[in-house]
Amino acid sequence: MDIFAHGLWAGAGAKALNKRDGKRHVSVWAMVLWGMFPDLFAFSIPFIWLVWGLVFGHIDFSQFAGHRPPLAEPGQMDSVWALQISNYLYNISHSLVIFSVVFFGVWAYFKQARLELFGWLIHILMDVPTHTYAFFPTPVFWPLFGWKFNGISWGQPWFMVLNYSLILLAYTLLARKKQI
Repeated sequence: MDIFAHGLWAGAGAKALNKRDGKRHVSVWAMVLWGMFPDLFAFSIPFIWLVWGLVFGHIDFSQFAGHRPPLAEPGQMDSVWALQISNYLYNISHSLVIFSVVFFGVWAYFKQARLELFGWLIHILMDVPTHTYAFFPTPVFWPLFGWKFNGISWGQPWFMVLNYSLILLAYTLLARKKQI
């Protein structure tokens, strides 16, 4: 799923938690950021490297023509490191195992659960069925198991329309509940 949808779903989750649990306030903005965190963690380095290359002329826009992977030309091994790092970081940030270790470690440190971290959990759970083997399948049990689910592509137009329609519906329902 795209990073903005992850943030919006996490924000809706925070708003819903705040309505149910009057004891503690869940920071909507923190949960939104945690909902976007796995992709920010995995793709920031390659994105910065790509922008750097475009700005300083190491990469030409013509390399993007014809849906060819950028910088896949022979002799450009320096470009592969960013993609390899991205793949490794993706495994870390999209693993329920890693999430669980961090979540319970933070809980032990603060002596209470930090519910904002559920944005990260929501991200992983939504990515499992919305990624295919062709584009970053979610390594949900990494590093214990290499299992990945071959879902549907979140980039298909029908799915994007459905997803953002459901996000709009979720926020509409949350706003209505606030008025009642």
